[in-house]
Amino acid sequence: MVRATITLGLVLLVAGCGTLSNLGQGLGIGRKQVLFEGQRFRAKAQAVERRDKQEFVVSVRPVQASLDGARQAAEYQGVRHCIKYFGTSDIDWQIGPDTDPGSLPIDGDTLTFRGSCIDR
Repeated sequence: MVRATITLGLVLLVAGCGTLSNLGQGLGIGRKQVLFEGQRFRAKAQAVERRDKQEFVVSVRPVQASLDGARQAAEYQGVRHCIKYFGTSDIDWQIGPDTDPGSLPIDGDTLTFRGSCIDR
């Protein structure tokens, strides 16, 4: 529960920073992309089944930039997905941030997490 509260706080903090960066975008200053371990990652969360948003997968690349950064970016996208569709950051990860690094599914330069939003 403490981890979920901290994660939610970080998401809200980052969301507020995004608003400030939007002010300078018209001038070409700043970007609305979050950095992890100093790197930009392309991450996408999507539902496993189109009509059921509870079960989802997150794909992140490039893993070679930083495995820790890719893991953080995947967790961030998972939290955003669950907040968007269920209003909660609680996630039951089947493959996620606590998975042993040696057991993570990495295909080429893409890391994939799998989770389920906990709808309370």
